[in-house]
Amino acid sequence: MSAETKEHAPLPDPKEVAKTYAEVAQRASKLLHDHIQRQVKKGVAAPQDELGLAQAFMDMMAKMLANPYKLAQAQMNLVWDYFSLWQHSTMRFMGVHSAPIAAPIKGDNRFRGEAWEEHFLFDFIKQSYLITARHIHDSVSTVEGLDDKTQGKVNFFTRQFIDALSPSNFVMTNPEVFNETVKSHGQNLIKGFNNLLRDIEEGDGQLRVKMSDTTAFELGKNVATTPGKVVFQNELLQLLQFTPSTKQQFKRPLLIVPPWINKYYILDLREKNSYIKWATDQGHTVFCISWVNPDEKLAEKSFEDYLLDGALAAIDQVCEQTGEKEINAVGYCLGGTLLASTAAYMTAKKDKRLASTTFFTTMLDFSIPGELGVFIDEQQVSSLEKKMEQRGFLEGSEMAGTFNMMRANDLIWSFVVNNYLMGKDPFPFDLLFWNSDSTRMPYRMHSFYLRSMYMDNLLKEPGGVTLDGVAIDLGKIKTPAYFISTIEDHIAPWKSTYLGAQRFSGPVRFVLGGSGHIAGVVNPPAANKYGYWLNDAATLPDTADEFLAGATQTHGSWWTDWQAWVTGMNDAKVPARDPVKGKLGVLEDAPGSFVKFRLDAQKKS
Repeated sequence: MSAETKEHAPLPDPKEVAKTYAEVAQRASKLLHDHIQRQVKKGVAAPQDELGLAQAFMDMMAKMLANPYKLAQAQMNLVWDYFSLWQHSTMRFMGVHSAPIAAPIKGDNRFRGEAWEEHFLFDFIKQSYLITARHIHDSVSTVEGLDDKTQGKVNFFTRQFIDALSPSNFVMTNPEVFNETVKSHGQNLIKGFNNLLRDIEEGDGQLRVKMSDTTAFELGKNVATTPGKVVFQNELLQLLQFTPSTKQQFKRPLLIVPPWINKYYILDLREKNSYIKWATDQGHTVFCISWVNPDEKLAEKSFEDYLLDGALAAIDQVCEQTGEKEINAVGYCLGGTLLASTAAYMTAKKDKRLASTTFFTTMLDFSIPGELGVFIDEQQVSSLEKKMEQRGFLEGSEMAGTFNMMRANDLIWSFVVNNYLMGKDPFPFDLLFWNSDSTRMPYRMHSFYLRSMYMDNLLKEPGGVTLDGVAIDLGKIKTPAYFISTIEDHIAPWKSTYLGAQRFSGPVRFVLGGSGHIAGVVNPPAANKYGYWLNDAATLPDTADEFLAGATQTHGSWWTDWQAWVTGMNDAKVPARDPVKGKLGVLEDAPGSFVKFRLDAQKKS
C-alpha cells in the first residue's frame, strides 16, 4: 500500500467500532447459549463416526505403511519438488523469471488474482500449497490393496481436507484479503464475523453459508417467469400448464417430470435460458410438475405414491386437459428415474400413452454412482433412516450440503472468503438462489430410493423392483427414448447413465453434452456453448468408451437436436391450447404456491 493511500485511508469511528463489537459479542453470546440449550435438551451423546472415516483412513495408513519403500519414494519426490521450488523462487528473487513448478488446473479460480503471480511471497505460498496438495492426493489415491468403497472415501475426504487448507482461505496468506484488511483497518473481518453470525442464526444454530442475495429474487417476477396456470393439484404436486406463445402447437403435449429434490424452475430461471420458455416457443404444449415440499405429515409417502399420485396422475391430467391419447415426457435426474419406472409400469399395464421419453442426466443403472457413493453404505443409510424416522423427512439442506461438498472450492470456500474474510455480501445470482432453495424428501420414499436404487441397484434387474404389484422391467420398454448426459457430471456420471440407456429394448438416441449436471442441460441455442457428441452407429456401442471413441462432436446446444428428434416422430399440429379454456379449470397462476414454499423463509418467520 502506497504512502498516499495510507494517508487518505479513513480511520473507523471509535464509537462505531465499539458498537459493532458490542453487537457481535451479544449475538455470539446468544448463539452460544442457544447451542448449549439445544445440546442439553438432546442429551450428551458420544461422538459417532457415521461416515466410517476413521476406519477408512486407518485401513489406508495400514496399507501405506506396509510398503515403506513406496512411501519413502513419495517423500523423496516431495522433497525434490520443494528443492525445485526453492531454486525457482531464488532465481525469481534475483530477477530471473522461469516457468512455475506448480500451476493451478484449468477452472481453479482460487488463485486468479494478479498478486498470486506478481508478488514473490504469495507466488511461493501458492506453489508450495499446490505441490503439497498434489503429493498428498497422489499418495493416498495410489495405495494398493484398498477396496473401491474405502478408496473412494479416502480420496473424497482427503480432497476436502486439502481444499480447506488452501492459502486462499486464510487472512494472512490470501493477498486480496490481506490488502482489504490493511485498507479497511480490519473492518472487513468485523463485517465478516457479523455475516458468519447471521448465517448461523438463519441456519437455526447450524452454519449455512449464504450463496446469494435471496431478497433480490421473487418467483414469478424475475425467476420462474414463463406465464401459465396451475390446472391440477393433489397432496404431492401441482401441475402447471404454460400459456402458448404460438398460434399452433404440436398435437402431442409435453410433460416435464423434474426431480423432487429441487424446485422445477431450474428449467425456467430466466427468459433467455429457460427450457420451458424455449419449448413453448417451439410450439409445444408444455406441462410441468411442481412437487410439494413435504413435512412430517407426508412421512409415509413412498416411491410408489410418487409414481401413482405423481407421474401417472400428471399423465392422466395432461391427457384429460388436451384430449390427447399420446404425450411426450421429459424426466430430469431423479425425475427421469421416476419416469423410467412409470414407463415400465405402463408397459406392463399395456398403457401406450407415452409416445416418447426423454431423460436429462438420469441414472437407471447405479453401478457407477460417482462421488455420491461415498455417502451411501449400510452404516450411513441406517443412521440417516433413524434421523428421517424421527422427523418424518430428510432436510433439503442436508442433501444440498452433500452436493456442495462435491465442488467445495466453488460452492463453499469461495463464499467463505467473500462473506467472512472480505466481509462482503453475496452477489444476487439466480442459479445460486435456486441452489439454496432446497426441498425435503419423505422418509419412506427416500429410504426406498437409497436402498433399492443406489445400494442394491435393483432397478436394472428385470422385476428387481415391484411397484403397486407390478414387476418393473426396463427391458420391456419399447418407447423411443432420448438420453442427454453431460461429460463433466459429478452427480450422475455419464458412463453410468449410458448403462441405463442400454436397458431399453426400443430405439434410443444417446447424446453426450458438454459441461456438467446443470450447465450442460440448461444450455440454450442462443448461448452457442459447450457442444455435444453423437455416435451414428445403428445400435448403441457396448461400452461408453466405445461410444465416445466413435462419436462426432457438434457445436452448439443439444436442444435443437432434441427438437428435430421429437418432432421427427410426429409433427402434427393443432390450434394453440389456452390453459384458461381447458377442461381442468384454473387453480392459480404459475408458478403456483407449492414452489413458493421456501424452508429458510419459513424458519425466519
